[in-house]
Amino acid sequence: MGTFLFDKIIFGPVQSRRLGISLGINLLPVNKKICTFDCIYCECGFNGDNASATTQMPSRLQVKTELETVLKQMQSKGQAPHVITFAGNGEPTIHKDFEGIINDTIVLRNAYFPEARIAVLSNATLIHKTSVYDALIKVDDNILKLDSGLEETIQVLDQPNPGFSLNELIDNLMKFNGQLIIQTMFVRGTYKGNQIDNTTDADIDSWLKLVKKASPKSVMIYTIERDTPVDGLVKIPLVELKKIARRVEDMGISTQVSG
Repeated sequence: MGTFLFDKIIFGPVQSRRLGISLGINLLPVNKKICTFDCIYCECGFNGDNASATTQMPSRLQVKTELETVLKQMQSKGQAPHVITFAGNGEPTIHKDFEGIINDTIVLRNAYFPEARIAVLSNATLIHKTSVYDALIKVDDNILKLDSGLEETIQVLDQPNPGFSLNELIDNLMKFNGQLIIQTMFVRGTYKGNQIDNTTDADIDSWLKLVKKASPKSVMIYTIERDTPVDGLVKIPLVELKKIARRVEDMGISTQVSG
């Protein structure tokens, strides 16, 4: 199936299923995905795609300059974003100046659209780093991935870099003391001839236990909407997603479902 890369540092604004009118920031190269996960459902494709491409991440100054330019344009047109979202072609917290860029973005947001929220979509693999933690604790929506409560499912679905530990991830999520949002992609299908499904009873029961342990302020439940790099993956019906959401809400945690 077809996938795509974001070809700009600042993209949008776009209508996001989960966040409303979102102005995106891509801290990764515009010609290649770079991520500590290699999710089989990622709309940006696999890390190995465009392997021969010469890549360069934008500098902190480039991000600040381009963001301010776009915010000025939006202000002059009366177009207010609901949220400024760090997403793009991979894991945004990889950028060496991530904390500084977050600080710059907060200053610009306050100057141009103080009502807008700042969100980061992250796979949470680098939250053990002090600078990443310090940056994420400052943003309005610290949205961190947890696709299953079973490490073997995560290994197939998310294909993390070597050294990934689900137990360590949960320990680090707990350090946010509830100042986080869990995001979970539910999907089923086949990959390399094997069945993949993170909606099984074993996956959901173990996932609920870890969600409770992480104690997020909310959970975002969603399924695939765009093309994926793997044929054979299918959306989870909305009725099933809502059943999962009710189990989260029974624990006193609010949910947002996107089918």
